[in-house]
Amino acid sequence: MLADDVLRDELFGLRPLKEKGERAPEYVANARHGASLLFVYSVAVKVAKPAWRFAERVVEGRDDAGAAERVVIWIDRRPGALWTVGRTVNPQLATVRYDDGDGLWQGYELNDALEAANAALEDDCVVSEDDGFDGLVRPFRRDELLRPLERLFFGHPAT
Repeated sequence: MLADDVLRDELFGLRPLKEKGERAPEYVANARHGASLLFVYSVAVKVAKPAWRFAERVVEGRDDAGAAERVVIWIDRRPGALWTVGRTVNPQLATVRYDDGDGLWQGYELNDALEAANAALEDDCVVSEDDGFDGLVRPFRRDELLRPLERLFFGHPAT
């Protein structure tokens, strides 16, 4: 953006835009596009997704009271090349966001993320077997994470 374009931006309120005949806002608050915005932008800004869910597993079991229970373990990638492993119990009943479950691990190495996720998965499968369920859930594998990672790198969002 050129300096002349910046000076004509209505966000800065330095002078009116001559080509449209508009006057500059008296206060920066007038340039807001909505009352609920935290930041004021003069042009549209695309908000980045906070994390990409790469894989998840569900383990069925019973809680201490004998009621049916679902444990969800996932691996996602956050901005800054940060891998995270999370675990939540009964997400369908939770009043908090799905991503706010227990954070089990975070770091920069894919192999470490796989190790942490598979360890948590194995622990939950053992408990599920003790509760009478089959406890058979396939482990997290490197290749299933690499495919969406490559799509992400080449500009195609992971689904």
